[in-house]
Amino acid sequence: MSGHSKWSTIKRKKGANDAKRGKLFAKLIRGIEVAAKNGGADPNNNAALYQAISKAKSNSVPNSNIDNALKRMSGDSSTESFDEITYEGYGPNGVAILVECVTDNRNRTSSDVKATFNKYEGNTGSPGSVNYLFSRKAIFQFDEYKEEIIDLAIENNCIDIQENETGVTFEFQPSEFQKIDQLFRNSGFNLVNSEVAYLPSSSVNLDIEKFNRLSKLIEALEDLDDVQNVYANFDIDNKLLEKAITE
Repeated sequence: MSGHSKWSTIKRKKGANDAKRGKLFAKLIRGIEVAAKNGGADPNNNAALYQAISKAKSNSVPNSNIDNALKRMSGDSSTESFDEITYEGYGPNGVAILVECVTDNRNRTSSDVKATFNKYEGNTGSPGSVNYLFSRKAIFQFDEYKEEIIDLAIENNCIDIQENETGVTFEFQPSEFQKIDQLFRNSGFNLVNSEVAYLPSSSVNLDIEKFNRLSKLIEALEDLDDVQNVYANFDIDNKLLEKAITE
């Protein structure tokens, strides 16, 4: 399981307090609104919007919040615009990091991201300095292992399967996301996370002390209002992962 999937597992199992959950919901709704504004409010004809809605559902955003966002954007004629920007950099121990942002003020976002990297033993890089280490994949996580799920994934051209004590993760081409997401959601199995994400081609293995240092940076970046997603090319032993979850 990649570092991104493990980070998702940690966040899901640790949960979040009401304030953080509210902030996360607001970010996910913004992602839906931006996708709808850029490509229309029909998820069947807007792949980016479908992905944003699926991610919101995976994070337990209420359907009513999602529906209200779509209703707002279906009749939206405002001139307000948001830019989608990706920052690249390195964290402690040379871990490569991508930071996806949605902002109405590039200067504010750039300043906040750079200051956060500097505060937590990291540094930002130039465009292309990190991006080449990642590729976009459609990922689907289940908290159970069943042969029927494996068979379904293989029958539909899954490109990678990663099994561990916490379940199983499948990787598909990003273009397959909507089809596979609907297939899994209608299968009756417990799909705990689905998204299109940047996955690393290689990873930096971390012990618990190094992971804790890195996690401070990732958490601080995720806490910035304009940040939508953070990806990092780290890996950590599953036993240490369980320790991190319980701490």
